[in-house]
Amino acid sequence: MAPGAEPTGPTGPTTGIAAALRRAGLRDVDDSELARSLYASDASLYRVPPLAVAFPRHTDEIAAVREVCAAHHVPLTARGAGTSIAGNAVGPGVVIDASRHLHRVLEVDPEARTALVEPGVVQANLQRAAAPHGLRFGPDPSTHNRATLGGMIGNNACGTRALGYGRTSDNVLGLDVLTGTGERLRLGAVPGTQDSSPLLERLRGAVGEELATLRTELGRFPRQVSGYSLEHLLPERGFDLARALTGSEGTLALTLGARVRLVRDAPARVLVVLGYPSMAEAADAVPAVLRHAPVACEGLDARIVEAVTTRRGASAVPRLPRGRGWLLVELAGEDAASLLGEAAGLTADAGALEARTVTDTAHAAALWKIREDGAGLSARTPAGDPAHSGWEDAAVPPERLGAYLREFEKLLSAHRLTGLPYGHFGDGCLHIRIDFPLGTPQGAGALREFLFAAGELVARHGGSMSGEHGDGRARGELLPLMYSPKAIALFERVKGILDPDDLLNPGVIVRPDPLDSSLRAASASPSGAAPRTQLALAYAHDRGDLSMAVHRCTGVGKCRADTGSGGVMCPSFLATREEKDSTRGRARVLQDVVSGHLGPDGWRSEALHDALDLCLSCKGCSSDCPTGVDMAAYKAEALHQRYRHRPRPRSHYALGLLPRWTRLAARLPGGTRLANAVLRSRLLHPLITWAAGVDRRRSLPAFAPAPFRRWFAGRAAPERAGAAPHGRVVLFVDTFTDAFAPATGQAAVAVLEDAGYEVVVTERPVCCGLTWISTGQLDGARRQVRATVGALLPYVREGALVVGLEPSCTGVLRSDAAELLGGEGGEPADAEAAAEVAAATRTLAELLGATPGWSPPDLTGTSAVAQPHCHHHAVMGWDADAALLREAGAEVERLGGCCGLAGNFGVERGHHDVSVAVASQQLLPAVRKAAPGTVVLADGFSCRTQLQALTDHEGDHLAEVLARHLRPG
Repeated sequence: MAPGAEPTGPTGPTTGIAAALRRAGLRDVDDSELARSLYASDASLYRVPPLAVAFPRHTDEIAAVREVCAAHHVPLTARGAGTSIAGNAVGPGVVIDASRHLHRVLEVDPEARTALVEPGVVQANLQRAAAPHGLRFGPDPSTHNRATLGGMIGNNACGTRALGYGRTSDNVLGLDVLTGTGERLRLGAVPGTQDSSPLLERLRGAVGEELATLRTELGRFPRQVSGYSLEHLLPERGFDLARALTGSEGTLALTLGARVRLVRDAPARVLVVLGYPSMAEAADAVPAVLRHAPVACEGLDARIVEAVTTRRGASAVPRLPRGRGWLLVELAGEDAASLLGEAAGLTADAGALEARTVTDTAHAAALWKIREDGAGLSARTPAGDPAHSGWEDAAVPPERLGAYLREFEKLLSAHRLTGLPYGHFGDGCLHIRIDFPLGTPQGAGALREFLFAAGELVARHGGSMSGEHGDGRARGELLPLMYSPKAIALFERVKGILDPDDLLNPGVIVRPDPLDSSLRAASASPSGAAPRTQLALAYAHDRGDLSMAVHRCTGVGKCRADTGSGGVMCPSFLATREEKDSTRGRARVLQDVVSGHLGPDGWRSEALHDALDLCLSCKGCSSDCPTGVDMAAYKAEALHQRYRHRPRPRSHYALGLLPRWTRLAARLPGGTRLANAVLRSRLLHPLITWAAGVDRRRSLPAFAPAPFRRWFAGRAAPERAGAAPHGRVVLFVDTFTDAFAPATGQAAVAVLEDAGYEVVVTERPVCCGLTWISTGQLDGARRQVRATVGALLPYVREGALVVGLEPSCTGVLRSDAAELLGGEGGEPADAEAAAEVAAATRTLAELLGATPGWSPPDLTGTSAVAQPHCHHHAVMGWDADAALLREAGAEVERLGGCCGLAGNFGVERGHHDVSVAVASQQLLPAVRKAAPGTVVLADGFSCRTQLQALTDHEGDHLAEVLARHLRPG
């Protein structure tokens, strides 16, 4: 099939194959424009839209998909989490996604130390099932919290600790598979194992004729995963077809189930960090390090450390030993004392400039996080240009790594390319993303030229085109550089036995498609030019280019991971487990919009609407995504474009303009009393909620009897002499505090004055424009922000700091305001003013924590469950709050995730169930199990509203907790 051709078969395109699948009993099939956009890409450079996506609920349904595809001559590609970096998980026919339904751990046998799993099981979930028995699955790729076992088997995934636990193929004991011919093979330690069949005999015959080729060309070093691992079929290796199929990238058989080995985790670990003058010199030291039998030996370069510092701040990088290249070496054993002795011996042998032995688990975790997020962090060069994964994970024998690195750096320089290298140095595997100019007409040619030159370099060093991610579409064409014609012919013969009709993942490994075909980043719109759009936001770090911004997403899929560790991204995916509700899925659809693949008016496509509908605009991705995707900003832009000069949904007028309605109610005589009477009326509730686009199950918040500003204007000034030694602060009075929660503002005033500040407010009411932003009314948002910045700027220029109480509003002042005023139609002076205000804006905890001589009230004995607001987590960070509460003596359980209300999202019609499901991830369970008297700390008005609606608990703002414990006088 020609690259990019759309297979049709007897039933015609798209709808025909989907109908045939449904007739065959598939209950979950999607051939919508949205699904085809979502599954057109994985984590690679390639875009290959499928005809349909199938989500099998049982292994019989996988067999039915194969039968239908065979009958209609439509290719079939298996997909796990879609984190494949080489284009292994995209195909032009039917894509099977096993992660939605086939995700069970069927059995854990602690005596035999094995587990039986379905292909869609996420590796981290297998770890959780094995942990109570003191066991774990050995391989641990950086995507462990979203990678599926089926995908790991397909790519022969390895990970950081492959030195200690081996590759996936070293831990596969048996496979239940379906070949391309339709024959089901139960291999090794799975129920119903078979030892012979005509197919297996033909395979034995093919192997027997090429024993010399297998023994001399394959299995030369552990990270040789390119091609097929047919060395496992040698007689002396027991003709282990299960291990040989591991790493075949779904081109030979479909995995229905697997029996895998579990290992006991060593109870003690020590991390030794070694610094060298350069990364190449760190690589030179690897053979000496390996003599100490580490379980991991990873390489980091100064460039990626600098990228982390730029992206997350200096505090994100623990102090490293002197040098420009580092090895992170992990030792594991039975007791810490012996490991410390081994660490001393390793340090003596390693020849480092400086070494540091790390025993603190938090310190070690921070260092490993740099490595784990490497693929995302390196997706932008220091200059801000996109970096791509075309040459991502080549490997050479470890003793050759230093020499290879030096030549590789020269090769990059010769081609005028740059990248941020890191990798599994103990295995000789180097990861790098490179700034191929794929956005230019010469981009595909530059990629092709470099990849062939790099392939020749690796082959000269006796290496492998891929060291763990497989060949896919990126490297299949390079295999003749490292294998003889006999080996290539043997790969083709094996493919012909197991998949004679080239049904399974064609164009990969055997008869590969050209490596520069179907490139996603280089693809223009079908008409030859992307749609022209006047943008309203000035996307930070992306030169005001939305196309560049949405292509920040490299597809590594961290948004599909659980967030129990304190992160936020991506709450709606955790509620629905659907790709369209992940940050990655939304980014892929937006990429198709800006590239023109969804038509000339893709902003108004149903695919884009469906992808963005359940985005909470929580901004969690802006901090948690390693590439810095900010889906809240992109959604605001998309809504702005979709409804520009068109009628909007009712909720945009009712909720988007909420500050305007609250001011109107406050100005009218008896307005708030009348509004409350109407809002509380059971008779009128259905009508009001319909008119406002609000779910009928939502109660409507009541206006406070007296707004905060009225209270502030009428209160007596503080009587204490010298009451403001620290000067003046401007309390930013947001709409929610003013109209609905004045007690929060009153508590903040008490705390700030007790801390020695004079508190002032702006003369006129101001608004950050958040509700305009979240509903995509960006022209109105800009007007609101410009007025607010203008009102705050005189105070700031007089030296006052601005204190925000509502985290989302504070976040707007700290980030969105500058983007709005620096966007299309903005004035440089406005953007500069917004930057001044942003630099002077603080959260309450930030201000108090930096106040000289201030100490918090005593909260000893106070237990709290804290739900940091999503924007607080994403924009400001919650560390200052945590430190303040810790100093005050409170015991705090900090939650991750989102409350689920997220401003207007949770109250809008069609969002209620997902809103509750999001709250049920972490917030509701934590609150329900909390002991009586536990404080629920929730600075966000949305979070407190959600608590009130779904529990019998009231949430408290930090200001209220502190005010209740102020010392008398």
